[in-house]
Amino acid sequence: MTIIARFLRWAAVFAVLTLVFWAFAPSEAGAVDSQTVLTVLTEEGPVSMTMEEYLPHAVAGEMPVSFGAEALKAQAVAARTYALACVHHQEADVCTDSGCCLAYLDEQALRDAWGDDYDTCWQAVTEAVAATDGEYLTYEGQAIQAAFHASSAGSTESSEAVWAALPYLVSVASPESSADVPGLVTTAVFSPEELAEALSLADAENDPSQWIGEVSLDSAGRVASVVIGGETLTGVYVRACLGLRSTDFSLSWDGEQFVFTVAGNGHGVGMSQYGAKVYAAQGWTYQEILSHYYPGTVLAVYGG
Repeated sequence: MTIIARFLRWAAVFAVLTLVFWAFAPSEAGAVDSQTVLTVLTEEGPVSMTMEEYLPHAVAGEMPVSFGAEALKAQAVAARTYALACVHHQEADVCTDSGCCLAYLDEQALRDAWGDDYDTCWQAVTEAVAATDGEYLTYEGQAIQAAFHASSAGSTESSEAVWAALPYLVSVASPESSADVPGLVTTAVFSPEELAEALSLADAENDPSQWIGEVSLDSAGRVASVVIGGETLTGVYVRACLGLRSTDFSLSWDGEQFVFTVAGNGHGVGMSQYGAKVYAAQGWTYQEILSHYYPGTVLAVYGG
């Protein structure tokens, strides 16, 4: 692949990451409450619903009920903040595509998932939403970019390493371990041919055992950059091209293929959902969880 083609490929990846960043762009939140009407873009088209109607389905789509009441409350505040701050659809305030905005499970999907426990689970979610009604996170008076992810291994990532530096999205400790998170550590393997194609390693040496070079870690202990096949690549780029679960990875050559050992799941920025679960089990309140993962923010109330 030519240098120009490689540049265009990286530009496309960077464009996707930029869109994700601006999807979290902060904005002023108005004086609204649970009856605030949102336009939600569903698979069937735009639908108007109140925050009270919308938010439980988003929280249920993003976090298992088993994570506990305080973790669910923290998720409710983060999701509410996201819905208020993120307006990047022309025809809607937020959509139901988890790859774009927030996950959303309708009643039938929840009944299929929860079965006979539907009533109990739905009550837990709606209680978490009601208990935090009107609460959202702010920084200097603005609704924040309430980023969250599934799990981290030891510490979260700074937004600077993924999108752009924000004072409340910095690396903080996260308590989850393999005992708390099924599949916290995963592996991905690639043949030399697969790796060269995925990463556009046009100038890689013939001997794959010599491909792995210097690995630089950022302040969170994740891969900032790595030399592979003579190319210096960012951890974000490698993760995107290879579909790795996070940038917290190591790699090795076993004589036949390249083995990536990956810890955690997601971009790593903001609240770790499994971390919130662990903290909730330790007795932390949702306010303490949010203050930890979004340092320097203020928990505000609509109109208050």
